[in-house]
Amino acid sequence: MVRPNMKRLFASSKLKVGHILFEFSTPGIGQILKATNIDFVFVDMEHSGFGISEVKRIVTSLRAAELPSLVRPPSKNYHHIARILDVGADGLILPMVASAEEAQDIIQHMSYPPHGHRGIALGVAHDSYAPKTPAAALAAANRRIAMVALIETVEGLENVDAIAAVSGVDCIWIGHFDLSASMGIPGQFDHPDYIRAEHRIRRAATKHGKALGFLVISPEQGIACFRKGYDVICYQTDILAYQQTLNRGIDQLRKGCARSKGRDKK
Repeated sequence: MVRPNMKRLFASSKLKVGHILFEFSTPGIGQILKATNIDFVFVDMEHSGFGISEVKRIVTSLRAAELPSLVRPPSKNYHHIARILDVGADGLILPMVASAEEAQDIIQHMSYPPHGHRGIALGVAHDSYAPKTPAAALAAANRRIAMVALIETVEGLENVDAIAAVSGVDCIWIGHFDLSASMGIPGQFDHPDYIRAEHRIRRAATKHGKALGFLVISPEQGIACFRKGYDVICYQTDILAYQQTLNRGIDQLRKGCARSKGRDKK
């Protein structure tokens, strides 16, 4: 099976649409999401209860459906980065990247020699349990595994141009809630300071030719983001999509039944 190349995906000029998983890890999740025509799946470990074994099952299901997986580790530590890659993630989205030096350290953790110091274990999950020629396997992994930097702190904002300039950073992603909170204006996305910050991040990504990512909760918001230059658009969380669909259907059901009080009881 040919592994997805997330570096190539993020480098392409096409719109990349994904979806984020916080709760749902059913064995069929890969096939379910494949039927939606999305381009990648964001699997969260920072704010969810997913552990490494559960992420391994999710990633395996996604791989069977030929969907690339982008995993957010619970930290930027080597231990978390290496284990998540070894269970088969096709890319990592790293929280609160604050400087170019930190981005370079993360890329070192993610990369095999000679480009980094990721530990080598061949023929395990990330290799689909198939024997590989060592040199070819290491080079192929370095060519395809993507690194996404979340800009969600004041320090990251101040250093965003340098972060975006780092070779090996494939996408700049705005963590809007954390960023606004770090700026002292939590959730105030219409605040002039936040608007200036968002413009600054967009300019940095564009200047250095990096993909630009954002999480949206509606098609309208996604279209507006695309028009501003975002090309990696993550549409909703599994929790929100499930709740919204049920709320809408149940509300319509209740209203329709309320209008039918004079129904035929025969």
